[in-house]
Amino acid sequence: MTDQDPVPRPAAPAGPPRQLRPTEVKRLNREWRRQTGARLALLLDSVGQPFNVGSIIRTAAAFGAEHMWLCGSTAPPGHPSARKTALGTERLVTTEIEPSPVAAAKAAATMGMRVVAVELASGAVPLAAAPLDGDVCLAVGNEDHGCSAALLAVADAVTYIPQTGRVGSLNVAVAAAIAMAEARRREWAR
Repeated sequence: MTDQDPVPRPAAPAGPPRQLRPTEVKRLNREWRRQTGARLALLLDSVGQPFNVGSIIRTAAAFGAEHMWLCGSTAPPGHPSARKTALGTERLVTTEIEPSPVAAAKAAATMGMRVVAVELASGAVPLAAAPLDGDVCLAVGNEDHGCSAALLAVADAVTYIPQTGRVGSLNVAVAAAIAMAEARRREWAR
């Protein structure tokens, strides 16, 4: 690793690339954790499909999210389909059932987190311009209806993921993953 290259890289043996061994993966991930200080949380506003909830949980665990609020009609993490998709990672993220997304957003704010809703909405800024620095709680909404109007009204910021293809929106689990990756990338780039 050089001063110009802040990305930790495993020692590369001569020859073509190869998959890392489990010990090498643990070492690489430990190096990334050392560079991670900001807190990350999620707020799921009526994410109804258990497979989406499980996928979000797994991604949240991979990016070190510490807390997840399950609001409205969000599928429970104990649902067999959510558990199947989460692959046991639900034990790594604290989940809290909070019927009201507004109350969950206020709880995140009380914990010192900026609430940023990921939604195609008027006034939303592109993800690259979103205020994702520091402690942040990313809010995602229902697969069909998005984040509720009440949640959007109390969010500190609203962002969207620019898309150049001919599809109007992303799967909620994919959108959450992109937003989590961007929040961490910003931190690691500093």
